[in-house]
Amino acid sequence: MRYTKWGGKRHWRFAAEPLGSDEFGWWYGCPAGTSMRRGFEEPVVVDYDFIVLVPERGRWVASWNGPAHRHVAVYVDVTDDPVRANGLVEAVDLDLDVIRLRDGSVELLDEDEFEEHQRLYGYPAEVITQARHTADDLIAMITHRHEPFGEVGDAWLTAFTTGR
Repeated sequence: MRYTKWGGKRHWRFAAEPLGSDEFGWWYGCPAGTSMRRGFEEPVVVDYDFIVLVPERGRWVASWNGPAHRHVAVYVDVTDDPVRANGLVEAVDLDLDVIRLRDGSVELLDEDEFEEHQRLYGYPAEVITQARHTADDLIAMITHRHEPFGEVGDAWLTAFTTGR
């Protein structure tokens, strides 16, 4: 998985195991101990299992965190259209994130970063509009548990964590 920021600046990078696909997209698994690196910072090793969905349609990438991550159950990055090619998934992270906490509440994160980067990187108007629309759609989907944010993602996570 390779994420950049607008203009190609390195963002998060990590290895993920392909798990399969369904009508929602392509699923990947990352066991506890996965090393993640943001830009040129020192790597971070996560202490929880998680899975990633790269959607068939949509400008986002979602992660479901195993129970060892005590606070965030689902984390969704608003992106451009993710691209899968040659064993890589690449996407431009557009700052906005939608999360579902363990208590079921849903939050939109990083609106301040999104505003700042619009000016700093010169996001085109259509990118700004699409990112906001995507965030609004994700908030509704996650809040109302529309699939894959109902049972599907949790089922993939369970299969990954119990099948190893």
